[in-house]
Amino acid sequence: MTSTVPISYSRTVQGSGPGLLLAHGAGGGIEANYGPIMEGLAAQHTVVGVDYPGSGKTPTAPAPLELDVLADQLVAAADAEGLDTFALSGYSLGGPVAIRAAVRHPHRVTSLVLSATSAHLDTRTELAAAIWHQLYESGQHLLLAQYLTHLTVSAPLLNMLTPDQARAAAEQVAAALPSGTGAQVDLLRRIDVRADLAAINIPTLVVVTSADALIPATLQHELAAAIPGARTAELATGHLPFLEQPKQWLEIITGFLGQEHDRS
Repeated sequence: MTSTVPISYSRTVQGSGPGLLLAHGAGGGIEANYGPIMEGLAAQHTVVGVDYPGSGKTPTAPAPLELDVLADQLVAAADAEGLDTFALSGYSLGGPVAIRAAVRHPHRVTSLVLSATSAHLDTRTELAAAIWHQLYESGQHLLLAQYLTHLTVSAPLLNMLTPDQARAAAEQVAAALPSGTGAQVDLLRRIDVRADLAAINIPTLVVVTSADALIPATLQHELAAAIPGARTAELATGHLPFLEQPKQWLEIITGFLGQEHDRS
């Protein structure tokens, strides 16, 4: 009989004030996805971010990742930091993680911000994720980084680079791919939280990355339409708002959270 040693999830904690939990994207991490806006978030909130297995300092998991486990790890991090209630910000894969945390812990979550995300993958997006997964697992990391650059960076920004500059950027991405990328993309491909959406009864903002070629705006608007009372904000970027428009992304998030805090 074998036993599995529980994984110790690494977390980032900054700032003071109302609680704000962060859920990052597949193949990313708290620093990678929220680092450019962390200081601004922490100026008004106690920010707690948890790295999934294989990202940050969290070790890889011996078994496939499960959405409920990641959602509960977010809430466990809030418990560890003494936060009874908190807002949730989910980016990309972190959107379904945040949604599931809100549904599983409805009395703890005060509001939701969901950026560049969807409740499920359509056929086109599943195909993109399948290629992403296959390229990572086969060790073709530079080709994967070039593919992701093409998918995640908006055309205007990408066309500001020369082909050599784009390749150099892809080489940096390839070198930084976290060891948990394959497992995280596998989870992304299995996720479907559409049945959860009607149960969300807290203020919700869906930040639609309107030039997103990975998670198309149609899927993002579909998510917003299925959450009762959800609002949307458009951000003219590709899939990486923290790269293309971090200041605007920060302003949208903090503006919404500030309004909701004033109302409570």
